[in-house]
Amino acid sequence: MEQEYIILLQKILVVLFSVTLFWKIIKHMCGLLIIEKEPVTVLVTGAAGQIGYALLPMIARGVMLGPDQPVIIHMLDIEPAAEALNGVKMELIDAAFPLLKDVVATTDVVEACQGVNIAVMVGGFPRKEGMERKDVLSNNVSIYKAQASALEQHAAPDCKVLVVANPANTNALILKEFAPSIPEKNITCLTRLDHNRALGQISEKLNVHVSDVRNVIIWGNHSSTQYPDINHASVKTTNGEESVRDAIANDNWLNTEFITTVQQRGATIIKARKLSSALSAASAACDHIRDWVLGTPKGTWVSMGVYSDGSYGIQPGIIYSFPVTCEKGQWSIVNGLKIDELSREKMDATAKELMEEKTLAYSCLIDD
Repeated sequence: MEQEYIILLQKILVVLFSVTLFWKIIKHMCGLLIIEKEPVTVLVTGAAGQIGYALLPMIARGVMLGPDQPVIIHMLDIEPAAEALNGVKMELIDAAFPLLKDVVATTDVVEACQGVNIAVMVGGFPRKEGMERKDVLSNNVSIYKAQASALEQHAAPDCKVLVVANPANTNALILKEFAPSIPEKNITCLTRLDHNRALGQISEKLNVHVSDVRNVIIWGNHSSTQYPDINHASVKTTNGEESVRDAIANDNWLNTEFITTVQQRGATIIKARKLSSALSAASAACDHIRDWVLGTPKGTWVSMGVYSDGSYGIQPGIIYSFPVTCEKGQWSIVNGLKIDELSREKMDATAKELMEEKTLAYSCLIDD
């Protein structure tokens, strides 16, 4: 009897050893099959500036494209910023980011645009005291005309473009005009910062976490005429999900102070910091690209400045912020939302400003 137990035990040990060995072989073979993703080349213009300095480490760390996506970063800036740009390159190298496969720092727009998959256009001509709006637009038209041509000729065919520099909507429109081979759906501008600001204001007001609030909308221009809309937004509460308007139960605040706070948040931060909102802008740029490339969560939309197709009665031919969902690298405007009288008025007002900007920008092209 004892002999049988010994034999049985030996058999069990042999089986256990065989299973363990087999499992190790399978794991090893699976490891051999894991192929690292091809790097994505990301261009950041105005890379030596404040937003660039905040944005670049986020890209290199995987915040923009995911924790398993290697990246090559191309940094572009103007000649006077060349030394500072080189300093940023040194810091990126010194940070030893595992996902960062290469860094190019240049003042040559052609070199910067070579093989680019994603372009984040942060560089632009800022408005200075005493400058007329046409002067600002004129300078930016020249910048975006040159960069659009370089992207058209040297970027990857499926290049996705995000314009951050103000006036962002109209800069994006100029870029579209001078890069006709880039699909119009691949040229966008940043209103995610305003979207995130709206989420933040609602979460503060209700004393809930910002992730519990969803589906606010920024309509129109990234300017003080933008319309932050909460009519379709919801919030998770202890009683379940309910509309933001019902949860706050203060229409006066929602229709006045909330809107102006979001519209003027950038100016408020400049007054407090004596510098622009670089950190939150960089974070919003990452959010914009990440959701565009990897997709929005089910049941959630975000705000993106995109080329109008006439949805919601907004005239085609301008870059206007709409609510969108993203899937498989493509965005789609959320249609069928009910628009009340106040919303219609504010949506039309910001569209009117964009049409005026477009006319002014085109007049700069004629003068040019």
